[in-house]
Amino acid sequence: PTVFSALNSTANTGQIDDPQEKYRVISSNLALIQVQATVVGLLAAVAVLLLGAVSWEELDLAKVGLVCASSILTAFLAAFALGILMVCIVTGARKLGVNPDNVATPIAASLGDLLTLSILALVSNFFFGHKDSWFLMPLVCIGFMALIPLWVLIAKKSPPVVKILKFGWVPIILAMVISSFGGLILRKTISKQQFKGMAIFTPIICGVGGNLVAIHTSRISTYLHIWSTPGVLPLWMKNFWPNPHSTFCMPETNSTSARVLLFLVVPGHLIFFCVIHLVEGQSVTSSKTFVALYLLAGLIQVAILLYLSEVMVRLTWHQALDPDNHCIPYLTGLGDFLGTGLLALCFLIDCLLRTTLELDSIPDLASGPP
Repeated sequence: PTVFSALNSTANTGQIDDPQEKYRVISSNLALIQVQATVVGLLAAVAVLLLGAVSWEELDLAKVGLVCASSILTAFLAAFALGILMVCIVTGARKLGVNPDNVATPIAASLGDLLTLSILALVSNFFFGHKDSWFLMPLVCIGFMALIPLWVLIAKKSPPVVKILKFGWVPIILAMVISSFGGLILRKTISKQQFKGMAIFTPIICGVGGNLVAIHTSRISTYLHIWSTPGVLPLWMKNFWPNPHSTFCMPETNSTSARVLLFLVVPGHLIFFCVIHLVEGQSVTSSKTFVALYLLAGLIQVAILLYLSEVMVRLTWHQALDPDNHCIPYLTGLGDFLGTGLLALCFLIDCLLRTTLELDSIPDLASGPP
């Protein structure tokens, strides 16, 4: 949701109200999305191959081509479809007088995962069915890599986008690294009996945390774009490390937003939990202890992310950097890591408590009558 959050800030500051300016901004941002999607898709494929190389006995070139082609084509199609949809939502929200930060950012964060996984399933199935065509997958990879100069040329029409092209790669790549640690936790726990249901709850807790912190970061960024200039923090935001009390309990706009988002955690997770229980039935745990631990983990995750969002936005704005591009990748990646780690801890504590109760309920046969 990084580029879409930046587009929200652009819309809120009125930069797309002029038709000619709107076309330039939208075309540049869509081209930027394609550049990022192609490069990140290739990096994701490389990361998968490196992680998989540990378990493979030998390097299978057909598998390498399948993973790379599927990743790049999926990233291109998902970015294009989501980009067009988000542009329509942002421009429509602007015309209706609705803040795009409250609409476009959560849709981009949540629908992006669903859309990407759906396209990945279709694309990988297609390439697997044509794996005998040895030239097809290398041709796809080379073709999309060759389009990068074209996307860069279009993206350069907007000066803010040029800055992202030059300096926006470090947050994205580091966010991938941080998020991959969550993937490693999931990989280590998913096959163990005490973590049964881990794969079902992981997308939920990671998605909720990522969505909420993306909304909050985008709103603070928009607030700063409207009321300040890059490099200059408002007087009431001069402190880089604010007291948590000021982050959640003050009457000002950003603190009110943080409270509202934090209050959404418990009812949101309860709704998802009920849906999961209805769909999966007894295959997932529904003990009161686990539910309480799960809700507590969700609150801890979101509270940490919202506070770090406040800190990171202030630090990046003070450095004259755009928080939309430099904060959201880190925070969503950290949300994945925190969510997966806290969820694994919930399963572990619940398993230990159940084991302790079962041991306590066993009668002491040794103390019985002779």
